[in-house]
Amino acid sequence: MFNKNFASDNNSGVHHDIFKILQDVNIGYEKAYGDDKYTKKAEQTFKKFFGENSETFFVYNGTGANVLALKSSTDSFNSVICSEHAHIYLDECNAVENILGIRLSPIKTTDGKLKVKDIEAKLNGFGVEHHSQPKVISITQSTEYGTVYTLKELEEIVKLKEKYNLYVHIDGARISNAVIALNTDFKTMTKGIDIVSFGGTKNGLMFGEAIVFLNKDLAKNFKYYRKQTTQLASKMRYIAIQFDYLLESNLWAINAANANKMAKYLENKLLKLSKSTNKLEITQKVEVNSIFAIIQDRKAIENIQNEAFFYDWNKSRNEVRIMTSFDTTKEDVDYLIGVMEKYL
Repeated sequence: MFNKNFASDNNSGVHHDIFKILQDVNIGYEKAYGDDKYTKKAEQTFKKFFGENSETFFVYNGTGANVLALKSSTDSFNSVICSEHAHIYLDECNAVENILGIRLSPIKTTDGKLKVKDIEAKLNGFGVEHHSQPKVISITQSTEYGTVYTLKELEEIVKLKEKYNLYVHIDGARISNAVIALNTDFKTMTKGIDIVSFGGTKNGLMFGEAIVFLNKDLAKNFKYYRKQTTQLASKMRYIAIQFDYLLESNLWAINAANANKMAKYLENKLLKLSKSTNKLEITQKVEVNSIFAIIQDRKAIENIQNEAFFYDWNKSRNEVRIMTSFDTTKEDVDYLIGVMEKYL
């Protein structure tokens, strides 16, 4: 059976190994609220990947992870600098601003990546009581446009935060895809970063996200914040065991690599298709598991979506987003291309 949904890696199923490990842990009684042996083990596993000085906590979902990461690094009078495409700005229903009372300060970007000069333009009003006080630079890795910050770009942002005494938060909903794209490791990519929202759901897990504090000072009151914001899981072993297995078995890399590889395979197919029609144009670099493209014919978009669904990204210019997932196959991609050829 073909996978006829290319809308989101959230729409994919759960990796069969994750299902099995959840069954394996579903035995007997364990202490609740993270005092179980599985959660303790998972916390230590994260140290292997992010360093002994890191500290990791588990939550239910990505919005909760982002809200709590920013809660731990701001006061109500602070502002957070982010891309205008950032998930915290566009797709979380004002959760950050509503729950924390802080200000999000968006920057216009063409590829989802913040540039140092644009960030620096926002860094003013320090010490002036009439202005929100900039405190956090929040970046998404990989970005909402499927682009990836290079190690050099990350290093430049870290230098900027040190200059202005700020923190850097990474929304890492697709952090595994970014690490694979850069051919690096988590520790190297997050050098100098303060907090990471580490995504699992988009990479084969059933549920759950992790918050990794690389600046342990910011984790001081986290357990209280997590409880207050309803993100403390009682049966936490079911979240923790998924992450422990994901990292220890290298499944994070296998899943992310396949998603990225299928996006490149799709890109090559689309480039060939674009040569035979003037109705298709890829608009962003294809670096992880998403492709953004303009399809000039609106009716064609709707017809294709009926048979192989994907989301509109910018309807005003007929730009769409096509996502691949950990379980996407070449047959799935070939099916999509066949549908597109039929209507283009």
